Amino acid sequence: MNILDKIVANKRIEVDLKKSLITQAQLEASVMMERTSISLAEVLRKSSSGIIAEHKRRSPSKSVINQSLSVQDVAKGYSEAGACGMSVLTDGKYFGGSLDDLVLARASTNMSILRKEFIIDEYQIVEAKAYGADVILLIAAILRRDEIKVLSELAKGLGLDVLLEVHNEEELEKSLMPSLDMLGVNNRNLKSFEVDLGISKSLSQKIPDEFVKVSESGISSVEAIKDLRKFGYQGFLVGENFMKNDDPGKNAAEFIKRLEQ
Repeated sequence: MNILDKIVANKRIEVDLKKSLITQAQLEASVMMERTSISLAEVLRKSSSGIIAEHKRRSPSKSVINQSLSVQDVAKGYSEAGACGMSVLTDGKYFGGSLDDLVLARASTNMSILRKEFIIDEYQIVEAKAYGADVILLIAAILRRDEIKVLSELAKGLGLDVLLEVHNEEELEKSLMPSLDMLGVNNRNLKSFEVDLGISKSLSQKIPDEFVKVSESGISSVEAIKDLRKFGYQGFLVGENFMKNDDPGKNAAEFIKRLEQ
């Protein structure tokens, strides 16, 4: 099993355990279900930076990135920096995140918040809405086309934006459907963890214009973003580059300022 297979296998066990404690009906009773979500896709279309700033404590590829900061401080810092949105890792075993991080981020900022998670079940989408997310991530590498359709249509029915992540042309072709808002190209191979920005460039022309194009992972310079913009990208997910600093918000502010010059 590669790391992605291990994460998904663990996630299936985790979701089943959660269902035994909190039913989907209980999630649907959350006050957050009545909240009007902030469309990240709309924000990105109008933005001059396109930065989606991520809160990430650790990862399988980098081990510990930063475990000393509170998610609320990071959220406030990113908001003040002018980020378009915030990505919050909620996987515990491999990334050190939790749903509590999502709640605290939601309470700390009015930005659009993406729940970064390995979603394999409708339950997780209702959970995302109930805990304050505006956007959900679907990963083509772990889902069949029919699963992507069911999950994305459920998310849209709840008023959530959908970011669909692909790594290659085959995943992109099986995934294109009207219930998606954004197409994200992950420059990091989730099986080997190698990074190549050329993946975003090569897939750019194959993504229809009705979807907001987002480049994810391995983005560490203003120059890289300016280069990717030439290929039609409007969103850029940046996590480790900000989180490896003592003050991610300050680092993000300086980065965005350089980007908008």
